[in-house]
Amino acid sequence: METVRPTVEVINVSKAYGTLKAVDELSFKAYRGEIFGLLGPNGAGKTTTLEMIEGLRKPDTGNITIDGYDVQKQLKEVTEVIGVQLQSTSIYNKIKVGEALKLFAGYYKNRRSSEELLKLVALEDKVNTYHQDLSGGQQQRLALALALVNDPTVVFLDEPTTGLDPQARRNLWDIISKMKSDEKTVILTTHYMEEAERLCDRIAIMDHGRKIAEGTPRELIAQLNVESCLEFSANGLFDSNELGQLPSVSKVLAKGEEVELFSKNPHNTLVSLIDLSKSRQAEIKNLHVRRPTLEDLFLELTGRSLRE
Repeated sequence: METVRPTVEVINVSKAYGTLKAVDELSFKAYRGEIFGLLGPNGAGKTTTLEMIEGLRKPDTGNITIDGYDVQKQLKEVTEVIGVQLQSTSIYNKIKVGEALKLFAGYYKNRRSSEELLKLVALEDKVNTYHQDLSGGQQQRLALALALVNDPTVVFLDEPTTGLDPQARRNLWDIISKMKSDEKTVILTTHYMEEAERLCDRIAIMDHGRKIAEGTPRELIAQLNVESCLEFSANGLFDSNELGQLPSVSKVLAKGEEVELFSKNPHNTLVSLIDLSKSRQAEIKNLHVRRPTLEDLFLELTGRSLRE
């Protein structure tokens, strides 16, 4: 059986600044057609890691390869096969969208057509618009097009949707998702847990420079010792002791008409709850199931939220 070669391979990489170890023996692999999330609280070492992978900073120890090229020894080749979108891309305000694409394309041997890129990021009608006249979401889509101008094998997206409104964020999600069908490897950092769960095939979680967990979002969430919670409003016809006897319920919290049922198997609990409500002719309002999330995982693993 043929072994699939990783597109990005980070092996035992470390970087220290004086006594501070920003990255400590970090290893992970990412493959073609995969969106790999690199997540962690601020100060976890994500930015330093990205800078080393991109060849902007030299690791103290360890080795990094991209598409078979050694980042430290073959940086020229590496720059031809990567695309980078920073949190904020500095572009001259008086440059037009089409001019920016042409300028960036001139830096590479391999070039993707401007027409194709404009269509991909839905900016066809903005080709003659100045950068300063684009909305925030349009500027981010242009930055993404510039990162793809050389048709890279690996794309680095450093918090690409920060500061965008929900609609602009979802527009970018669609574009990023399309990269998988193009067999690109995407390395993504984000502070939005919904974004990570929606986009990433696998995730590595960092804290204090070390990798503390790795896997698919579903695998990582499954490791949590956190139960699902059924939240609803009731009209007082339910007894807390009775609710506590429903299948898989471990705890009942009731305050007035607001009820929370913590369950190891929310599906079984929900079916029994509905049956109970029918037998009592009791109306249940505002029912929803709150499941464990990646945010819960961060609190469990790091003891702090992403934004601290």
